[in-house]
Amino acid sequence: MRRIVLVGLGSLCLLFNIAWVSFANGQPSGRPLRPPSPEGMPVIPFMEGWYANEDGSVTVSFGYHNRNTEDVFVPLGEQNRVEPVQLDGMQPEIYFSGRHPGVFGVTIPASMQDESVWWHIKTGNLEALKVPGGRGSNAYELDRNPRPQGSVQPFIWFAGENRGSGPEGVIASEIKTVSVGEPIVLAVETEDPSVRDPANPLFTKPLDTRVIWYKHQGPGEVEFSEHASSPFIQAPARSTRGMIPSAPSRVAIIGGKGPASVLATFVEPGDYMIRARLDNWNSSDSDGLDQCCWSNAFQRVRVTE
Repeated sequence: MRRIVLVGLGSLCLLFNIAWVSFANGQPSGRPLRPPSPEGMPVIPFMEGWYANEDGSVTVSFGYHNRNTEDVFVPLGEQNRVEPVQLDGMQPEIYFSGRHPGVFGVTIPASMQDESVWWHIKTGNLEALKVPGGRGSNAYELDRNPRPQGSVQPFIWFAGENRGSGPEGVIASEIKTVSVGEPIVLAVETEDPSVRDPANPLFTKPLDTRVIWYKHQGPGEVEFSEHASSPFIQAPARSTRGMIPSAPSRVAIIGGKGPASVLATFVEPGDYMIRARLDNWNSSDSDGLDQCCWSNAFQRVRVTE
């Protein structure tokens, strides 16, 4: 969703982030380009791009690349923080193997445009990495305009609350409470407002959208299972042009409009955040590589003994 076309965009994004990592830590820039390792590699933070908002604020889309074959847990705090501190708290604690774009967004108020915003992450005993965020090069400016076949960021919301879209998405106002081992229903409402050419044979029927549920924050494992109203997609997960955004807990939204639910079970007490990602990547003009078109919703859950 960029306003100019860049050749080799995925490579450019990777080199941009590596350059910042190398500058901050004095490490050879070629190091992150080595083949993936089963363990012992850093999680690389990515600034995917920025949106200019009508009120003068800027929303920055952040993602990551975990080059290990295993997931990595980095709790919020000194080793996983966004500065300034008032913008901290939405970054994930669990980093799944592979490249994951637009996992969260940070909106920088117009009053803070002159301040530097950085996401810092330190994987185990490895060097600390950081990536900047904010209004910068026009090459990293994103837009929310329709793609060539009409795709836009879909709407996602919690029942009775405001709609949202994009990587920053929406956060449920309610903190749900559940006991360890007791399933809890998590649900979102969705609608894809994309307007497509009805004469195009690709769009004789409305396209299905998809919701994928992820653990975003929290100390223990989370098991997702089917809710009776929202059976999981049984077809093998398909990555998108080298991205690995999928998970087993995938729900199809028939015709691109309707609710999605899942059962979540927690094995340890603590405070958790669950992310629901809604995408319309069934359309050929929509995928994660160009930051189009998906939206996040975040649900906090407090798990007791």
